[in-house]
Amino acid sequence: MRLLAFLSLLALVLQETGTASLPRKERKRREEQMPREGDSFEVLPLRNDVLNPDNYGEVIDLSNYEELTDYGDQLPEVKMTSLAPATSISPTKSTTAPGTPSSNPTMTRPTTAGLLLSSQPNHGLPTCLVCVCLGSSVYCDDIDLEDIPPLPRRTAYLYARFNRISRIRAEDFKGLTKLKRIDLSNNLISSIDNDAFRLLHALQDLLLPENQLEALPVLPSGIEFLDVRLNRLQSSGIQPAAFRAMEKLQFLYLSDNLLDSIPGPLPLSLRSVHLQNNLIETMQRDVFCDPEEHKHTRRQLEDIRLDGNPINLSLFPSAYFCLPRLPIGRFT
Repeated sequence: MRLLAFLSLLALVLQETGTASLPRKERKRREEQMPREGDSFEVLPLRNDVLNPDNYGEVIDLSNYEELTDYGDQLPEVKMTSLAPATSISPTKSTTAPGTPSSNPTMTRPTTAGLLLSSQPNHGLPTCLVCVCLGSSVYCDDIDLEDIPPLPRRTAYLYARFNRISRIRAEDFKGLTKLKRIDLSNNLISSIDNDAFRLLHALQDLLLPENQLEALPVLPSGIEFLDVRLNRLQSSGIQPAAFRAMEKLQFLYLSDNLLDSIPGPLPLSLRSVHLQNNLIETMQRDVFCDPEEHKHTRRQLEDIRLDGNPINLSLFPSAYFCLPRLPIGRFT
């Protein structure tokens, strides 16, 4: 009993001592918040945290704005890598001290050259910067080329139509042993080095229509399709027996040129020859058939176009007696 009384007295003393040690304003505030006799409910202490113009500075102390945590230095660093060499994109030099957030950040836009470099083949040639390279095919159509660009070693099909190429040099196709098709239609080609195509043993299709050629270079024997329409080709610009060694030639298109005779002899593999709209006035007896071998018939050569020439085909019946059908042209 004495112990209980002692503890009660001690608690009362401590309470009075703690209250006395508080500041006067704090003591008065606590006394006002204590429940009084006769109150039917307990009054909970409430803080005046409602934001209004009078206490705005107390709720949010704007004076300590500089002490707020700066999250700018804690942002994850994003590394932007370019596919282009270091010389193709010049990074913007920063004039801000390290660690200080920039008030006007700048971003460098990637250049198109850097993106196109990603399609560059492993051999390091720049062709695919301006052309489209898909496997063994290279497409360089209508991009204002003036020369044949360096080609990948594996190139088998080249399309460089509708450009401004004026000359084919011997080194343009050097070492390209896999080339099967070259299409240089609609250019300004007026000259071709004699060795430009000679060593392309895999070449099958050579298309040179709508250029300004006056002569043909030495051609590889494996060509199957030769198109030289709409040029300025003259008979003197075709070497004698130029097509005899081309044992695989099937389609020969020489229309709309300045030829005054049929180039021959023609290989036995030929299926179609177009010579319309030239200046042909005469033909040799053995241009299509061997006059000494009357039993020989060229059944493969079924398409011969000679219309649009000043020649009268009825004057040369022995020239095509071996053919399965007559040439197309004027017979009167």
